[in-house]
Amino acid sequence: MIHSNVHAFQWNADTQCLEVIDQLALPDIERFVSLKTVADVADAITGMLVRGAPAIGIVAAYGIYYSARKYWDEPNKLELIQRDKNTLAETRPTAVNLFWALERMMHCVNAHIADRTPDAILAEAKNIWDEDLAMNLALSEHGADEIGNVRNILTHCNAGALATGGLGTALGVIRAIDARKKAKGESLHVWVDETRPYLQGARLTSWELMKDDIDCTLITDNMSAYLMKQGLVDAIVLGADRIAANYDVANKIGTYALAILANYHHIPFYSAAPTSTFDPSIQTGNDIVIEERSDREVVFVKGNRIAPENVKVRHPAFDVTPHELITGIITPNGVIRPNQA
Repeated sequence: MIHSNVHAFQWNADTQCLEVIDQLALPDIERFVSLKTVADVADAITGMLVRGAPAIGIVAAYGIYYSARKYWDEPNKLELIQRDKNTLAETRPTAVNLFWALERMMHCVNAHIADRTPDAILAEAKNIWDEDLAMNLALSEHGADEIGNVRNILTHCNAGALATGGLGTALGVIRAIDARKKAKGESLHVWVDETRPYLQGARLTSWELMKDDIDCTLITDNMSAYLMKQGLVDAIVLGADRIAANYDVANKIGTYALAILANYHHIPFYSAAPTSTFDPSIQTGNDIVIEERSDREVVFVKGNRIAPENVKVRHPAFDVTPHELITGIITPNGVIRPNQA
């Protein structure tokens, strides 16, 4: 069984609270923070304490449970829980897993509105978490079957255990390939994009890979074309935040550029995602809302200013890769080939 030594969150049965690892403090400090209220959950998602599309959905599901627990004995509890659901829905606009999880949780609330306790709501949040982990395991094996004979993989941002219910999507595939290679006495090497401006690759992905003893090398975002030209990248695998009906993929800003480079250098380019990341209501990537984040995240790194005061800044957090540039989308049910679908 593939496994990881990294855990993004845990349920504390004593305090009845979800505890999440503080991703803003990594890699320097490993600490868990208790989320006790809907406001805590919303702040954690908006402030990037919790990030990664599947992880956002899971944590938001627990936010609905907190709301149900607070208001379960109120005569207008459905209205109050719906209000909190709307608050959570406003935290991040691009990752569809958030909205998928919230709708599923509200369906559960409606189905159990007459129950004496909100225990069924807590159980549903746990189900969403467990199902995501199961999907990660399944897609990781499919990904290893698809691209397992490579030596060097490049990945961007963080699509690992920190971004999901456990194991990861892109990093789940990498973990599965690494496990198979090690069983045969072989090795895998991973190029890790630093992923400006939040440095999810530098701070999080390299930390995860090193925790699991997977050989990796950190590179700057503008170094990948050089490596591709040198023949040092055999495949690229990343996660996804939303996949449109035509298989256009929204993912961390910089993904589109990598796809163009991969296409030019004839390198296979894969996205790995659970079924909850697919959004059939969005026909093409042109219809996906792209989140614009704070100028400060670009101008400051770890609290240190790196640009002049009052400089103009543009900060889209995601871009969309057209399906024509994607070799395959790795899912729990197999690999979708967008150009053959």
